[in-house]
Amino acid sequence: MNRKTVVFSFTLILMLILSGCTTVGNQSENGKSAADKKEDRELIIGIPNDIKSFDIHNHNQVLTESVHINMFNYLFKRQTDTKVETELVDTYKLIDDVTWEFKLKEGITFHNGDPLTADDVEFTIERVAKDETLAEHSNMEVVKDVKVVNETTFQIITDNPQPTLINLLSRIGSGILPKNYIEENGWDHFLNKPVGSGPFKFVDWRRDNQIVFEPYDKYYEGKNEEWDKLVFRVIPETSTRINELLTGGVDIITEVTPNDIARINENEGTKAVSTPSQRVAILALQHREDYPTSDPKVREAIELAINNEVLVEQILKGEAVPVRTRVTPGNFGADPSLYDSYLYDVERSKELLAEAGYGDGLELSLSIPTGYYLKGDEISQAIKAMLSEVGITLNIEFSEYSRYIELRNSGEFGDMYFGAYGNSLFDASIALDMFASENGEKRIGYSNQEVKELFNSALTNMDTEEREKQYQKIQQIVAEERPFIYLYLQNEAYGIREGIDFKPRVDSMLYTPDITRN
Repeated sequence: MNRKTVVFSFTLILMLILSGCTTVGNQSENGKSAADKKEDRELIIGIPNDIKSFDIHNHNQVLTESVHINMFNYLFKRQTDTKVETELVDTYKLIDDVTWEFKLKEGITFHNGDPLTADDVEFTIERVAKDETLAEHSNMEVVKDVKVVNETTFQIITDNPQPTLINLLSRIGSGILPKNYIEENGWDHFLNKPVGSGPFKFVDWRRDNQIVFEPYDKYYEGKNEEWDKLVFRVIPETSTRINELLTGGVDIITEVTPNDIARINENEGTKAVSTPSQRVAILALQHREDYPTSDPKVREAIELAINNEVLVEQILKGEAVPVRTRVTPGNFGADPSLYDSYLYDVERSKELLAEAGYGDGLELSLSIPTGYYLKGDEISQAIKAMLSEVGITLNIEFSEYSRYIELRNSGEFGDMYFGAYGNSLFDASIALDMFASENGEKRIGYSNQEVKELFNSALTNMDTEEREKQYQKIQQIVAEERPFIYLYLQNEAYGIREGIDFKPRVDSMLYTPDITRN
């Protein structure tokens, strides 16, 4: 492989793909000087999409959780260094292989003044564990029962030994809801006027416009004294979001594209920061017999035709790392051999296609939501150009996100779909579940009995060393069979106004108590 030659050959193509710079518009109507905003003590964060809803158990969107986390508490919480520590829980112990006992901290109240008790925990956890319609149900269905011991003590009984239970209880499934408030007023009322127990309480939500919070003065860890008001403004267009930052309309913006980092840094009074995320970009390939990608030689040819380094360096400007797995460093079960690694061999790719009977060319389709994933449109166009080098004509089918999800979940997306997924559990299980569950068979027709047995054994294996090896073995099988072709682990970049101290988190949460004025 002559890397320099290949990189250069794609540069001209990518110059036509990449969008040009935008210009800074007039001062935003919301724009204020740094001194004004410091006086206001109002923190405004610009986000690209609205939250899905205030049902914290019925979504799988990182952005939605990053807003929710300011007004809801979990039983456990992942810290900025990714370690899991107690949040609502004070102490806990393992009674036997399937029974855990927890004691809540004293003095915790919901925003309506009701005390947070073990009854609220039972109400919440059993809801997620039993309601199959909830998005978080599949992660929490391992909970067989919740028993209230007294007002602050409860037990969780699992169906089998669960080595990841504490990790599960640091996710959205353990976001505790107010039992009495919901039973007295109903779910519709709660979703319009949500009540949590977190450091900020709900004020207003104008869909596709903004969400407003204010500090909860009876928060158990003390009222947040840094901010009087917290606003998440929905600003879909990246260029508009950046202009709002440059002109003082917002204090922080998310999903800064690699192309715009220099522009933000060159502007007086703003800067860009980035950190490795948990989000890995993938191509999912059909394994059903009536698709060309059911042939392992075709799948291998596709992977060998894609130069991950060009995607990382030319399109993502170095804000990513090539990978061949979704279980990246920092996650339990990671296989180091599959990180910062990729395969690229155009000539071997052509040979494989010829051996598969496609020496004269092959036409495939790729489904992707328009403008949803970071640089997704440009990445898909670059992959199209790369595949054309080996004789594959790629038809890119853009769609609205909701339509894309329908096609993906039903398995009717065509030959391939593009996606990018995080891992809020920080455990290999959530990244590998696709290959051992009904989802894998339903979406892409992938089924491997050895993978299923390894995965199901690892799920209940309390032997940490053995469980890690089981997950690593699954990743090696997946790398060989290619139900997914992994592309890169992307960084997440943010724009920050002068006077704001914000350090991005690996889990992408926008936890406001961590954000201060300086």
